[in-house]
This record gives sequence, structure tokens and C-alpha cells, in this order.
Amino acid sequence: MASAEDWQDTLAELARRRGVSTSMGGEDRLAKHHGKGKLDARGRLGHLLDKGSFREFGTLVGGDIAADGIVTGSGLIDGRPVLVGAEDFTTLAGSIGPGGNAKRYRLAELALRDRVPLVMLLEGAGFRPSGEHYGRAPTDLLAQARCSGLVPTVSGLFGPSAGHGALVAPVCDWTIMTPQGAIFTAGPPVVKESTGEEISKEDLGGPSVALASGVIHNLGRDDAAVLDDIRRYLAYFPSSAWSYPPSLPGGPATARRSTPELLDIVPRGNRQVYDMRAVLDVVFDDTDWFEVQPRFGKAMITALAHLGGHPVAVVANQPKVLAGSIDADAADKAAHFIMVADAFHLPIVFLADNPGMLPGSRSEKTGVLRSGARMFAAQTTATTLKLHVTLRKAYGFGSMVMSLLGFDNQSATFAYPGATMGAMSAAALSRASHASEDIEAKLRQAEVDASFRSAGHLGFDDLIHPQETRDVLLDALERGLHSRQAAAEPVTRTAITP
Repeated sequence: MASAEDWQDTLAELARRRGVSTSMGGEDRLAKHHGKGKLDARGRLGHLLDKGSFREFGTLVGGDIAADGIVTGSGLIDGRPVLVGAEDFTTLAGSIGPGGNAKRYRLAELALRDRVPLVMLLEGAGFRPSGEHYGRAPTDLLAQARCSGLVPTVSGLFGPSAGHGALVAPVCDWTIMTPQGAIFTAGPPVVKESTGEEISKEDLGGPSVALASGVIHNLGRDDAAVLDDIRRYLAYFPSSAWSYPPSLPGGPATARRSTPELLDIVPRGNRQVYDMRAVLDVVFDDTDWFEVQPRFGKAMITALAHLGGHPVAVVANQPKVLAGSIDADAADKAAHFIMVADAFHLPIVFLADNPGMLPGSRSEKTGVLRSGARMFAAQTTATTLKLHVTLRKAYGFGSMVMSLLGFDNQSATFAYPGATMGAMSAAALSRASHASEDIEAKLRQAEVDASFRSAGHLGFDDLIHPQETRDVLLDALERGLHSRQAAAEPVTRTAITP
């Protein structure tokens, strides 16, 4: 007859092996890691996930190499399941071995199979130097790429991340790093050996480089702040493309209300500067909206917000930067953001106030037209609800990329009275055509009358008083949400992105 004593030796061996894994790199390395103000891999998982919800798999992979350098499993964020992996820098610098690579593949496989978000917490040295055959090593990235547009994919960067491991971040929908993070194709020693260049990891791929290049989207002040922002970001999204974003319960913040403050925020004259962020503060449910990629392409604001409790994506020109002109970085940022929002059925609110695409030789050398075409392709092929408001001006291609274009499948288009639009401003047209003073005066008057003339031909749905902005957008949004009369499905893309 079996007894508990028969199990003692076997279970003791299981406990010993689990102990090796949970001890990570050992007390000394953990103490050194914590001394830098960092959480360790398991501490990060504990902070990110709902308390007590983490369920590990692959605990014994790696044998005496604790968890083979990456802790993997599932857990809950705000009660919703996620798959998560955390590189353990205290174990062989978080490098990737065969077992760790298999665990990475399994994470992505399960995320797609179970239709839940995939979160990767990165701090590792790339593939582990070894004589083993890595001919099929990149399969984890293949599995992750298959998740794109089907389940939300997010990465946090907490220290140096190099080589293959670093590729996880740009393949994700959204990435965030700490001030101690750094990301690069190869670290400083390899750079020195390959090119002779001596450079620090901070100057090679630290926040000042990674955020300016657009490789990383956001920055958090420390490990805890990054993990909190990952939770905030995911709260706007459904678990997968087979479901819709979760709405908040009703309350004072979600109610309809007039927005007379906009009369003081948005100047009537086109040459005056204002901060579009103040408009977002007034129009959306509260001022705690989430800006994505604030340090890149600053002429465009991309943000996640709530309107009447419903999650929305916001694409807005920023008149404080380049007078709102759209440069290559701003267009690239918006194109990616629009595709992510569309993939997960977030309605997109476009707030336009721009004089067009940024002109000039420097802008042309950055490929502004290609980037603008990329943004145009993203927004015009988007199948989600699209709402548009022109606040003061939207000229030429700058209006088209901001979804002010007839027959472009918008749910609603609005403009403020006096908003100017057309191929180019009256001033620019006068200079380009060498117009006389009389002709220039007529052009300027035609520009002033443009909104009324366009409204008379249904160039957009209506001219609105600024104090009506929130309510007309909310009415249009809630009407549009009635289109959700069948189960959500992934977006099928046919456009080839420029």
C-alpha cells in the first residue's frame, strides 16, 4: 500500500531543484543587483502581476543554471491572464541558452494559442557563447512575430539588452525602458573589436539614443514605474484581436459635458501657438491619459485615453512643435500607433491642426514623403472607428494623413468654424503664384470662408462650436460602437506599407 513516505525522497529532490532555480544567481549577485536600485527577475514578476497569480513553467530547465536565465509563466494583470517572461541578469547575465530559447518559443506559442497578451521583461546579453548548434535558435522570434496584431505584445527594458534578445523589443507593439536600460545590436566590447570604436553602453544604446531613434517608445523612472506603466498600457487593450477593448463603468468622469475651456486654449488665429495636450485634458475623461512615444516625433501626439469610459487611441498634431508640421518621425510614429490601435479595435480620434507635411531639404532627406505615405496607408486602411476634428487648419497631404478625406470610411468628421483647409495656405499660394495684393486679399478671404463652404458641400459632417467638442465626439463614438454586432475578428491587411 502506498504511503506519503514513499514520496519523500522524490519530492525532496524536486524541492532541491526548485530551490536552485528560485535562488537565481545566488545571494552575492542578487545583492549586487539590488544595490543598483533594481528589482530582480522574480521581483519584477511579483510587482507586475496580481498578487499570488504567477504560475511558472520551465522551472527546472537549465539544471544548475537557474531557470536557464529566464523565468517564464502566466499570471493575471487586473484579473486578466497574460504570458510573461523575465530575463534573469544574475544568472549568466540573462544570456540565452537552448532551454531558455525553448521557453521563449513556448511563451509566444501559448500567448497566441490562449489569445492573451505577451509581456517580456528584458535584461540580457543575447545568445550564450557555446559550441552547441543554434541553427534553429531564432524560432522564438518567429513565434513572437506570429503574435503581431493578434495579441498585444509588450516589452520592458531594465538593463543592457544585446543581440538576439534585444530584437524582442522592436518586434513588440510597445516598449518601455528604465534609465539603466540600454539596447544595441552588439555591446561595446564587440563594437570595439569590430569597428575600433570605443563607446559606453549608455552612449551606444541608452535612453538618450533609444528614445531619440524610436526603437523604444517610453521611459519610466525606475523598475517599479516601468512595470506600473505596462499595467496601465494593457488596461486600454483587449486580451486579443478576437475581443473588444474593455470599457470603464459609468461615473462623473465619463459623463457628457460642455468644453468652453477650449475657447481659451485654442487661439482663433493660425499663427498663435498652443499646447494640444491641454485640449486632450479637456476633451477626454480625465487628465490621466497615457502618451505613447512622447520623446520621438514630437510634432505628433499619440496617446491612449478614455472617452465616456471607452478606450480610444488619439492622434493629434502638436502646434507647439514645428507649428504642427508633420515630419518623418512624427509620421512614422503615428503610422505604427494607428496599426496597433486598428489591430485591437480601438477607435481612433484624430485632432488636426497642421500646415501640412514639413517642407525643406532637411525634411526631404529624411524621407518625409515616404513616411507620410506610410501614415496615410495605415490610416486609410484602418477598419476601426475613425473620428476627426479640424481645430484650426489642415492643409494638403497633412489633412489626408489625419483622416480629413471624403469617402475614407470615417464614422464622423467635424471642424471648428473658421478652420482653414486646402492644398496650401493663402500666404504660401500667394508667394508661389506671385499674386497681386488684390488677389492675395481674395485668397485670404476664401481661406477664412473655407470651413463654411466645405460644410455647405458636406466636406465634413458638421461645423461645431468648440464647447460641443467632447459631446459630439462621444455621441459619434457611441453610435459607431453599435457596429459591434458580431464577435470581434482580427484585421485582415492587404495594403503594402510604403
